[in-house]
Amino acid sequence: MALSAAAAHLGGAFVGTAASFLLMHAPVFLAAGLLGANRMLRIGSLILLVGLLLFCGDLLARDFIGSRLFPLSAPIGGTLLIAGWLAIAASALVRVRP
Repeated sequence: MALSAAAAHLGGAFVGTAASFLLMHAPVFLAAGLLGANRMLRIGSLILLVGLLLFCGDLLARDFIGSRLFPLSAPIGGTLLIAGWLAIAASALVRVRP
C-alpha cells in the first residue's frame, strides 16, 4: 500500500508497476501459507518470492537509485515469476501423502 501511495504522489515510471506486482501476488503467499501442506507449493512460493524480489527490486532501484540491481535482474526475476507460477500450478497435481 505504501508503494502505491508513493507511486501516486512521487511518480516514477516503475514504482506503480512494482506496487501492482506486489499487491497482485500477496494473496498467493497468504493462500500458500494456509495451504502449505504440499512441498511443491512451498517450493513454488519460494521461487515466486525470489522472482518478485528481483523483478520489483530492480524496478524500484531504477527509480530510487537510478541504476539496476545488477544486469539482467529484471529478466531473471520475471523468468522466476513464471517458473514459480508453473510450480504452484503443478502442485495442484501432486497428491498429498497422509
